[in-house]
Amino acid sequence: MTFEIPPIAALDPALAARLQAALDDKTKPLGSLGRLEALAVQIGQILGSEAPQLVQPQMLVCAADHGIAAHGVSPFPTEVTVQMVRNFLAGGAAVSVLARQHGVALTVADCGMRQPVPPAAGLRDLRIGCGTQDSTRGPAMSLAQCEQALHNGAELVRSLPGNAVLLGEMGIGNTSAAALLLARLSGRESGAALAECVGRGSGLDDAGLARKCATLERALAANAQAQTPLAALAALGGFEIATLAGIALQAAHQRRVIVVDGFITTAAVLVACELAPALRDYCVFAHQSQERGHALMLQRLRARPLLALELRLGEGSGAMLAWPLLQSACAILNEMATFASAQVSGQNT
Repeated sequence: MTFEIPPIAALDPALAARLQAALDDKTKPLGSLGRLEALAVQIGQILGSEAPQLVQPQMLVCAADHGIAAHGVSPFPTEVTVQMVRNFLAGGAAVSVLARQHGVALTVADCGMRQPVPPAAGLRDLRIGCGTQDSTRGPAMSLAQCEQALHNGAELVRSLPGNAVLLGEMGIGNTSAAALLLARLSGRESGAALAECVGRGSGLDDAGLARKCATLERALAANAQAQTPLAALAALGGFEIATLAGIALQAAHQRRVIVVDGFITTAAVLVACELAPALRDYCVFAHQSQERGHALMLQRLRARPLLALELRLGEGSGAMLAWPLLQSACAILNEMATFASAQVSGQNT
């Protein structure tokens, strides 16, 4: 299956000007709501409306296992992936709690865990295989598998209502895959430069971090031929990361707001933006995580995250925590009085 990148429309600068003018007419000093105003303008542009409404948001958590995890790049065993998926579905994980708190629908997609789980409410079977191959020995997945994962992500978005998607993930070893993609796409493939891309994941000690860096350097060398964004995604990424890239591409095509969580979901968006640069403008970056390479990813994407809460959980937890800010941005635009309607004197000129 060949995945065709869907067309993504450029945002309308004239609409942005009208949205900002509407904000400037609200009962406040010019620019006094800071980045909340920029967020309101962005959402209005994405939705093509001067009175944007966020409807039926979808929290999409993509899960898969990684062959590279066999090298001890995570302090947790691979069994945790499927165990946490069961926790998501039972409503006990952080992202489950936050989605429930904010009334956001939660869908968990099995993109290729080592062990499948029985059918359940909120679970989608998007399995490509029983985890990726060990990328220190060659490509993590074939190009055909990668394109199938992209297609699966796009199909998932098509099947769901609403005009906003929030990206989440689960997979022991997936910070390694994300770091590999950052290293390849930014040219930081060895030594100190590679170390800038690699973090402690779910809690590696110093020895574990050194082992992780050495493992990733071997994976990059074993896949030296994979230089294009799509080839790099196949050779170095994970089934869930490729699926998330497909989700982002389709969501932007459908003019949905995309709320990007942390290190792994940003890696998926980084690849997707390399494939379709216009996608970047449809993304709201929720937070900057403690994972070391996340700041480099955000810099490469010229992105300013909304929050800095020292998070390192993943799952989509940061995206959910940022979600009320998007709702507030729309409420300010739609409900705040103007100087005229409130009979408040405007600023002296």
